[in-house]
Amino acid sequence: MSMQDPIADMLTRIRNAGMAMRTEVSMPCSRMKTAIADVLKSEGYIVDYKVKGEGVAKELVLELKYRNKIHVIEGVDRVSKPSCRIYCGGSEIPKVRNGLGITILSTPNGIRSGRVAESENVGGEILCKVW
Repeated sequence: MSMQDPIADMLTRIRNAGMAMRTEVSMPCSRMKTAIADVLKSEGYIVDYKVKGEGVAKELVLELKYRNKIHVIEGVDRVSKPSCRIYCGGSEIPKVRNGLGITILSTPNGIRSGRVAESENVGGEILCKVW
């Protein structure tokens, strides 16, 4: 069976692993998921990520981050879906929880966090919000 929305699947796996207090979560790998993991790492929401395997069997393994036995990622929300794409300009990037969270965008320059995209003054598709 084919997966309709692999990014939503990635976010759901992260959310479920955090609620179950897992240290790692694995998922099928793609370039977009790896770029999202890179943004999460640079913003401090995960410890690290690794790509295991080769070819079709590649897996992305995220090492989740906890503070005082509480998952750092309190919530994730998928904004743009395959059925309804949501776009924004460089000056219209929404703030998440008054700046306490991040927006992850797919821009012409690659996958960026809202802060980086705003500093580069580029917009794009709003993939998800993390807080």
